[in-house]
Amino acid sequence: MSDLNSKPPTIFERFLFWGTWVFALAAVAVAVYLGWRVSSARAEPVQTAFEPASVEEATSDIVLPPLEDKQVSAAIGRHPNLYTVIPNRPRQEVQDYTVTTGDSVFAIAQSFGIDPETILWANYDTLNDNPDQLSPGMELKIPPTNGVLYAWQEGDTLKGVAERFEAKVEDILTWSGNKLDLTNPTIEAGTFVMVPGGHREYRQWIVPTIPRGIAGVSSNLYGGGTCTGGYEGAFGTGGFVWPADNHYLSGNDYWSGHLAIDIAAGEGAGVYAADSGVVVFAGSALGGYGNMIMLDHGNGYQTLYAHLSSVGVGCGQSVYQGGYIGSSGSTGRSTGPHLHFEVRYLGGFVNPWFVLPAP
Repeated sequence: MSDLNSKPPTIFERFLFWGTWVFALAAVAVAVYLGWRVSSARAEPVQTAFEPASVEEATSDIVLPPLEDKQVSAAIGRHPNLYTVIPNRPRQEVQDYTVTTGDSVFAIAQSFGIDPETILWANYDTLNDNPDQLSPGMELKIPPTNGVLYAWQEGDTLKGVAERFEAKVEDILTWSGNKLDLTNPTIEAGTFVMVPGGHREYRQWIVPTIPRGIAGVSSNLYGGGTCTGGYEGAFGTGGFVWPADNHYLSGNDYWSGHLAIDIAAGEGAGVYAADSGVVVFAGSALGGYGNMIMLDHGNGYQTLYAHLSSVGVGCGQSVYQGGYIGSSGSTGRSTGPHLHFEVRYLGGFVNPWFVLPAP
């Protein structure tokens, strides 16, 4: 018998009842679908987009490029370095060098990677600070670095030697080639010590500038080509031409220890007046110049031509720009034929490159 007093369900209770059934049926449907997917995946192998179904299918649409010979590209090859284990270290010892024909202090210095002044300072007893004293067979000391190679004297001190050559005491002490004990740096007399970065004034012997006026010089001082002076004659144009047919060097360039340029000129090649003037020296000269000519151009300039094989002019003679005055050679102190050419102005030296036309 039904309960006549019971109330009918509310709208919310009806919605909750039917919503629960719908949710349960949806959950069962999803579970059935997922089970079917899992069983299908196990039954059939998975084929990815990166794997072909078969070898035939994989190769049927592939077109291979034609086989060609391997081309060798043009490139710079690298040679093996045979000196990678032991590095090239700076030279620390003084090296002996024998001068050969054609040598110059400038070229020797370049080949050893040092300044030419360093070679002059290390060989004063041989060269007397004059690079033109170089001659074949001469033995030179080649220092390992730029500076002064000094023979230690009795009573010398590190401070005194450093001040003398305007260098630093610590540079002398720490130069590894000197092999000094930093705790007790004693140096025996006669030991050669390198003064890195040191320098000194040159003690050069040169033929002085000789004017066309009365010179009052003695041939005993400058050589047999000395002229007495008191001449009148041609004056210079103020411009210069090359004194030789070649316009390049064969030895020393102009630098503080060589106040001239050595122009390439073979034995007997013509030598010409760089400008018009009067001959004030013509003949043999002392100091390694050999046969020499000096011209006074009457405008403050003088030019000098040395190591000549022959002299073609005489004292007091007027010569004109480009005119023949003699022949090149290797007289005096020289390692081979060339023309030693100097330019002077008001008694001072001028770099010839500043006044000569471009080669």
